[in-house]
Amino acid sequence: METLSYETVIDAPVQKVWDILWNPETYSEWTKYFGAGCVMKSDWKIGGKTYFLNAEGEGMVSTIDSMDEPNQIIFKHLGMVDKDGNEDTQSKEVMEWSGCFEKYFLIDFGGKTKLHTEVQVEKQWQDHMNTGFTKGLMLVKSLAEGVSPGSV
Repeated sequence: METLSYETVIDAPVQKVWDILWNPETYSEWTKYFGAGCVMKSDWKIGGKTYFLNAEGEGMVSTIDSMDEPNQIIFKHLGMVDKDGNEDTQSKEVMEWSGCFEKYFLIDFGGKTKLHTEVQVEKQWQDHMNTGFTKGLMLVKSLAEGVSPGSV
C-alpha cells in the first residue's frame, strides 16, 4: 500500500474550500478527473456510511473515521459497491485494501487555506490517483478563487 499526499494553498477561507469539496455540484466537478459523473452520498456521521460512486452507481463504500468540519475529514474505505447496490466488504480482493484511509486537512493560512490530502492506494492505482488529485485540486482552487476553470 502506498500513501500519496497532495497540497495546495488556496486564496479563499477554509469554509468556502470545504463547501466546494463536499457540495454535490462542485464535488462532481472536481472529481471528474477520477471518472465522469462521480458522486458522493453520505449520512455525514462518524461510523456511518459514505458512498463514492461513478456514473453507473459502482464504487466504494466507506465510513467517516473522524471529522472536524471544516478543518478535517478522514474516510476509511471498507469495500466495493456494484451497480445493483450490493456491498462487498469480505472478498479476498477487498480485504487486501479494506481499511485504507483518505484524509483531507484544511488549515487556515492567514485567510487563505492550505489544503492537504492523503490517500492510501495499491500501487496499480497510483497514476490514476496522481492525475485525479493533481487536476482535481487545481479545479478546487480555481472554483474557490473564482477563476475560470476552463484553463484547468
